[in-house]
Amino acid sequence: MIRRFIDKLLKKPARQKKLVHGHPLTPKKIIKRTHHINPELLSKNAVKVTHVLQEAGFEAYIVGGAVRDLLLGIAPKDFDVATNATPEQVQKLFRRSRLIGRRFQIVHVTFYGKERPEIIEVSTFRAHVQADQADVAASGRILRDNVWGNQAEDATRRDFSINAMYYDPQTETVLDYHNGMQDLNAKIIRMIGEPSQRYREDPVRMLRAIRFAAKTGFTIEKETLSPIHELGSLIQDVPSSRLFDEILKLLMSGHAWASIQGLETVGLHHKILPLIEDILSDSDRTEFVKQSLQNTDDRIKSGKPVSAGFLFATLLWHDVQAAWANFESDSMPSVPALHAAIDQVFEQQKEFLGMQRRHEADMREIWTMQPRLEKRVGRYPYRLVESPKFKAGYDFLLLRCQTHEIEAEIGQWWTDFWQGDEHVRAELMQIVKNMPNSAQNTSAPKKRRRRNRSKAAKTTAEQAN
Repeated sequence: MIRRFIDKLLKKPARQKKLVHGHPLTPKKIIKRTHHINPELLSKNAVKVTHVLQEAGFEAYIVGGAVRDLLLGIAPKDFDVATNATPEQVQKLFRRSRLIGRRFQIVHVTFYGKERPEIIEVSTFRAHVQADQADVAASGRILRDNVWGNQAEDATRRDFSINAMYYDPQTETVLDYHNGMQDLNAKIIRMIGEPSQRYREDPVRMLRAIRFAAKTGFTIEKETLSPIHELGSLIQDVPSSRLFDEILKLLMSGHAWASIQGLETVGLHHKILPLIEDILSDSDRTEFVKQSLQNTDDRIKSGKPVSAGFLFATLLWHDVQAAWANFESDSMPSVPALHAAIDQVFEQQKEFLGMQRRHEADMREIWTMQPRLEKRVGRYPYRLVESPKFKAGYDFLLLRCQTHEIEAEIGQWWTDFWQGDEHVRAELMQIVKNMPNSAQNTSAPKKRRRRNRSKAAKTTAEQAN
């Protein structure tokens, strides 16, 4: 026994094993009195998922953006859980769960509440991927891999240090492998590993960097930011459906306009939404879209639902108007001209937007409702307020009033009509009847001459000289 004790003392300490990014396997443990996470901001369902997994003998932690937001004192919108249980093992523990994903297999565990269902996304710890362990495209993008690992390896797989922390609600401890807490306090967004390589593995990380910067107000670290200019074209290699989902997250982040400005700053708007350049080069269109996104941000911050169809209807409305005017100038009747314009705009954007048909249907409904909302004659108003899509079309009309595209009186008339009783509605219909015919009817907008910001600035400078 003495000999073994002496041998232990004389033995050289083993070198601590390092991961591929040079970080130790042992995380920093941050206790409650340091991280100050408010338990009231936690999802009870997310806590339940971690508890069930731990009771079954597995590791389980709340992870990613939810931990980042909790540390910032923000109630997370979504909760993800990471575990060492495989997707199949997770499924067996939760009755209302389903396995999804091709590139990465994950489990969605659904909880039904009084207001709306909550989905907790559960993923298995993943190992660092070697070239021979995954399907990799020529560009370096990982197509598919399901190589399970431990928590430390999983941390190296995550994108930014502030998103690579793990929170155990049972012990109220945060595990930090990549100095995420330090970067959080310094308000820095820093890529884990070599940025160029990480962007090649998943180009969507470039969009995520912009979105997180807009949401948090943090600065993207220089080494993390610089490769985006060079590698921006890799975005076009991402499947359109996944790209659309990321664009939607960006627009529904609660900081949509700041995100769009961030995309323009790094030149990514050309690669994901070429229409952004059209929007930013036209002062009228800029005002319309900016106001729409501000309204959306306000709704998100107040906990109200938002519609993807409505958002994209605002982004593409001026394209529809221009095409509508062109078709009418070719002597096509107004309503068929509007439908033809919508078809043309959808076809032009198909290459860049992998939106679902239900979003296109919502957009078409909103757009085609506009001339009917302006008409206000006969039984139109009574039928429209009974339409399930009336509220979306009405909100769009109010946006047009708000940006002075049409008279504010029209929006007020519809507000009064919608909220009024039969007597009020009859009086409002009589007011419209007494108006000149030109005030009751609408037509496609005249062709609009776009005002290019750079050209306008050049003209002003020439006049000044």
